[in-house]
Amino acid sequence: MIEPMITAWKQERVARSATGDPGSCDLREVVNAIFYQNRTGCQWRYLPHDFPAWSAVFYCFGLWREDGLDQRIQELLRCQVRERARRLEDPSLVIIDTQSVRAAAGVPKTTTGLDANKKVSGRKRGLAVDVLGLIIGVVVLAASAHDNAAGTALLDQAAERCGMRLEKALVDQGLKDEVLIHGALLDIEVEVVRRNPEDQGKGFVPQPKRWIVEQVNGTLMLHRRLTREYDHRPDTSASRVYWASIANMARRLTTPAPTWRDTLRLAA
Repeated sequence: MIEPMITAWKQERVARSATGDPGSCDLREVVNAIFYQNRTGCQWRYLPHDFPAWSAVFYCFGLWREDGLDQRIQELLRCQVRERARRLEDPSLVIIDTQSVRAAAGVPKTTTGLDANKKVSGRKRGLAVDVLGLIIGVVVLAASAHDNAAGTALLDQAAERCGMRLEKALVDQGLKDEVLIHGALLDIEVEVVRRNPEDQGKGFVPQPKRWIVEQVNGTLMLHRRLTREYDHRPDTSASRVYWASIANMARRLTTPAPTWRDTLRLAA
């Protein structure tokens, strides 16, 4: 599923790295190496030797990030997953949320900050997802940035990728009037989902629809490279979210859908 897009990219851009021509690498193994590092959280130099040279993998990763190939692959697979679920390619509803992630040692202070509300020093990762939990947009900012900055950027991404079909966005109480006004300018209704006063003191209570983005954040944490902010560049961190999403969707698409016979067998 991924090979045609990478082959097309290879035909358009053939570049040479310090260790040789990256076009001579097995690009499927390069993708496998990116998946492996994302999942295990190892450093570039600690990639197993049965993968291509770490410098070639790093070089291809950087090229694909700069060319936006990771986003195009993610968009292609997202459309396929939605079609498999018998839905239109683009959603009419997105759910937006932010998460503050601690930064590892060595991450530049110029790209990080302190989230005074959550007492987290690092970066703020914002996601826009549909009702199937598929990622529509990603933004990575310093943790000191207000949620409004992430919300407006995510609305712009969602409007660009979903077009006129996008009608509504659900956000939490941390987003203020600025996001609602920006959504109105984009012809998107922004609804703030507020907690039920009766749920006060009960800890985490799933909120209708809004729990989906929380579930996506939890799924991304299974990719150990995303549990902290290890990358110096915020766009590299965003690219890792796309690659984690690509790995999850590729697994969903290659796993056979259960038939009614399988359902009866499990029930028995």
